[in-house]
Amino acid sequence: MDTLVLLTLTGLGLGALYFLIASGLALIFGLMDVLNFAHGAFLTVSVYTAWRTAGTVGGAPGLLLAAVVGTLTGLVLAAVVELVLIRRLYGRVKEQILVTVGLSLAVPALVQTVWGADARPFPVPDALAGTVGVLGARVPVNRFLLIAVALLVLAGIRLFLSRTRYGLIVRAGVEDRAMVTALGIDVTRAFTLVFALGGALAGLAGVLGGLYFGSLSPHQGTSLLVFAFVVVIIGGLVSITSVALSALTVGLVQQYANYYAGGYGDLAVVVLLAAVVLSRPAAGAGSPPVRLRRALTALRTRSAGGTA
Repeated sequence: MDTLVLLTLTGLGLGALYFLIASGLALIFGLMDVLNFAHGAFLTVSVYTAWRTAGTVGGAPGLLLAAVVGTLTGLVLAAVVELVLIRRLYGRVKEQILVTVGLSLAVPALVQTVWGADARPFPVPDALAGTVGVLGARVPVNRFLLIAVALLVLAGIRLFLSRTRYGLIVRAGVEDRAMVTALGIDVTRAFTLVFALGGALAGLAGVLGGLYFGSLSPHQGTSLLVFAFVVVIIGGLVSITSVALSALTVGLVQQYANYYAGGYGDLAVVVLLAAVVLSRPAAGAGSPPVRLRRALTALRTRSAGGTA
């Protein structure tokens, strides 16, 4: 029982980390139709700036300041990339992919040149370095912090999209940019805001990822981005809530498979992705209940024709 509790809570913590990364990716891709492969690069730069900040200040104040610095780093970096590169490439998917893939390769290489290729320990305050007992299991405290932050981010994104002016402008601009522009609304500024918000979420996820793993490396953002893409593909772009549920599912499946299937957590995630993609109906095919209803109706019609 204690093992199951430990696996479940750590899986929820891992899922919360995946959601924090995938939420910014889903915002940029879902609202702006930009497939941002540089999202992991934003995370990498942010976690290194946070690491230097936390190491300089130390303790819980150092971690809080590191979270602020890391989030702002991701925000500023994403805003600069959107202003300088992405803004010129809206509607040009191939060029967007080439530019963001180039950034995803160049930025970690630059970080590796400056700080080296070896992993470095991330400073964790004593308050978050211990464990807490839950139903007989000793669960790391930082898992609960990740879950709490993910819930706050989920609520904040939902409020931004449904209750704020810029959220409504972006949603309308995606549907009909020409109409929104004709109304005198600057859609470009709203798109920059969304891209910067996605970068800020990547920066926050980088800090919490360093806290989760206890270390950081130049290619940490790239490896985590793979799971973020898996989460977005499984959850779809219907709502940010579906992305959150997908992240929790991926985190739990990975943790359970790592323990019960001898360390094949990554393979289990790939199998889950394949199962979801293969079972997803094609465009215009409808959901599985709809397809079943159509098949039964066709069978009933043929049976009636044969009887007649």
